[in-house]
Amino acid sequence: MTTEPKRIVVLGGGPGTEREVSLASAQAVAAALRARHTADLVILDEARLPGSLDPRGDVVFPVIHGTYGEDGVLQTELEAAGFAYAGCDAACSRLCIDKRAAKEAARGAGLRVAPETVVAAGDATDAAAIVERLGGNLVVKPVAEGSSVGLHLVTGGDELAAVLRALGPGEWMVETRVPGHDITVGVLDGEALGVVEILPSGGVYDYTRKYTPGSTEYRFPAEIPAPVAAAVRADAAKLFAACGCRDFARIDFILQPDGSHVFLEINTIPGMTATSLLPKSASCLGIGFEELAARMCVGAFARFSSSRTLHSVQP
Repeated sequence: MTTEPKRIVVLGGGPGTEREVSLASAQAVAAALRARHTADLVILDEARLPGSLDPRGDVVFPVIHGTYGEDGVLQTELEAAGFAYAGCDAACSRLCIDKRAAKEAARGAGLRVAPETVVAAGDATDAAAIVERLGGNLVVKPVAEGSSVGLHLVTGGDELAAVLRALGPGEWMVETRVPGHDITVGVLDGEALGVVEILPSGGVYDYTRKYTPGSTEYRFPAEIPAPVAAAVRADAAKLFAACGCRDFARIDFILQPDGSHVFLEINTIPGMTATSLLPKSASCLGIGFEELAARMCVGAFARFSSSRTLHSVQP
């Protein structure tokens, strides 16, 4: 016999740089879930689990992008408090938000990745040596942020040196810029969804082009040969498993002119507005937004039922 939770609590907001995107995603998810479940939206203004939640009746759906939501901190708190929640667990979240660790997992799973190095802001870094090793066309980005926050495209040692001097605190990844354009694939309960092709004006899919209407063209399903799409989907499912993901994620690649693809990063709490990339990927398989939101909770419902059953039989 399964035990149903009393409600789904959708957590949005958070203290990170992606707060506004998170708010929009959380509002959309809560609205979609209310068509089938009792769902409440709770906005977090700080990195702290609200005291109004009850693990005996609530299933949690975190929709907090980046800091606190995707770095494993919130998941650790939820697990310690006994909550069933949607999405990847704490260990997987910590791995996936770290672009360096995620690339190592991709390498281990046999996926192609771009060469990279990691630098810390304020350290003495030899830009010329990096260019000699990685080439002159480079991407600089934070090791542990999403939504293209802090993305820099640089050419040559002088530009790289200037960017490195201006970096904010934390670790930053410098990697070879791979020719091609962005594609992405959602994964739902281990199954790769459709491939979405991303064609930003100017060719750079940065924060502005992600969130400025009309600045990027999306093709879903991607207009690419079927064998290429199949290979991308297979690698997305392979990496999902290799990273220990559960429930859902979205995996980004660069599609090169020769049809090969290179792994970029994995998102454990992807954007969830009606026009975000994961819903676009799901729509390729005929999965609408309301159904997608409901299916993203299935694993959490099963874990809730299992934990309640266990507690009910304990002496």
